[in-house]
Amino acid sequence: MSVRLVVRTFSELCITVGAVIVLFVGYVMFWTGVKAEAAMDGQIRLLQDEWVAREPPPAQAPAQAPAPPPYRAGKGIAVMYIPRFGSEWDWPVLEGTATGTLKKGLGHYAGTARLGATGNFAVAGHRRTYGDPFKDVPELRPGDAVVLTDGTTWYTYRITGKPYRTVPTDTGVIDPVPRKSGFDGPGRYLTLTTCEPEWGSSHRLIVWAHLDATRPVTQGRPTALDNPQL
Repeated sequence: MSVRLVVRTFSELCITVGAVIVLFVGYVMFWTGVKAEAAMDGQIRLLQDEWVAREPPPAQAPAQAPAPPPYRAGKGIAVMYIPRFGSEWDWPVLEGTATGTLKKGLGHYAGTARLGATGNFAVAGHRRTYGDPFKDVPELRPGDAVVLTDGTTWYTYRITGKPYRTVPTDTGVIDPVPRKSGFDGPGRYLTLTTCEPEWGSSHRLIVWAHLDATRPVTQGRPTALDNPQL
């Protein structure tokens, strides 16, 4: 085989490999986002349809009210809004953190508290790929609002500190009173977790918040959604 043929073959191989890499990067950066947006929209519509069809509970004394049904794996729980990320940012929160679940939205860590309850409502989301929901987590600052609704109530949480960097094995960050959070006792907390660095997964970024206010949906949107500074 001549040197010219070898060089030509090697060049063609490099071009082929390069094209495959470009296609893969395009898939990761674009196509997973397209799929995630469609899945996210579908999950939000499902939740909204369920909320419309939901019958109001009978009037009962608090002691007689039935316990809420348990969250079901892969099913929608709520919709989350983070005003700092813009007015177009809204993501469904589903039960569980399985790979397939996180392709459709954010995932609630099974076993952590229910939304608005005493304990720690802990949520995971992709930093990159599948819509990049938590891409801008490093921009979050103390006092920022994280707002969720389950169709009956608005829950406004307030972030208490800058994002905390740790390793994936540090499961104490989602404890009922999360370690390193600065919280000194039981309360109604929210934890957001995502990968760090932006295109890697060697570490995690953690954001903690405490429940600041609740509001029935019948009273309209909370102020924090329209005025992020409030």
